Amino acid sequence: MPIVLITGANRGLGLEFARQYAADGWTVIVTAREESPELSQLGVRVEQLDLNDLDQVARVGDRLDGPLDLLVANAGTYGPGAVDDANAAAEWGRTFTVNTIAPYLLARAVLPRVAEARGKLIAISTRMGSIADNSSGGYLAYRSSKTALNMAWRNLALETRSQGVIATMFHPGWVKTRMGGRSAPLEPEESIAGLRKVIAGLGPKDAGEFFQWDGARVPW
Repeated sequence: MPIVLITGANRGLGLEFARQYAADGWTVIVTAREESPELSQLGVRVEQLDLNDLDQVARVGDRLDGPLDLLVANAGTYGPGAVDDANAAAEWGRTFTVNTIAPYLLARAVLPRVAEARGKLIAISTRMGSIADNSSGGYLAYRSSKTALNMAWRNLALETRSQGVIATMFHPGWVKTRMGGRSAPLEPEESIAGLRKVIAGLGPKDAGEFFQWDGARVPW
């Protein structure tokens, strides 16, 4: 049975990814800073991971045995809303660690396992990371860290395609989660079902591309 590793799965989109893949019979490994009752009920394997600890991130591959079919790098943080003093700037740097550096380092750490399966590396990004789509400004830390994630993942796609690995980025839509808020139009179940359908259909030509949850391309 296929194996998926999902980061940030203690709530929101990550938890829904875990729920749906587990229901379809996948072996599900999730990472979270702490276990939640919801994860316990799913019966998935939980690995403690703090994305601020890059030494820990770099060793995630050591915890895995055998091929890994899919990595979903889902964990992320908003960071400060504005960056106008030294404290906010330091938080901006930590946002880059969690949203950009740690996912890339994690992907490199598990790459031998994914290459063994000729699998997929998926980064959950956001349309807010699109430079072409930014007409409102705001959310500097979040936007800039996700834009950087897109570039890092594009590089990753180019570096790994010769190994049969497909690396792609996704915008999950505006979803009713703690981060998305109650006014978001999409339910987590719909977003994740759409994402899973598109992920399952990815081919080599899609490596390094940026899609949204329904398969439409997102402008850079």
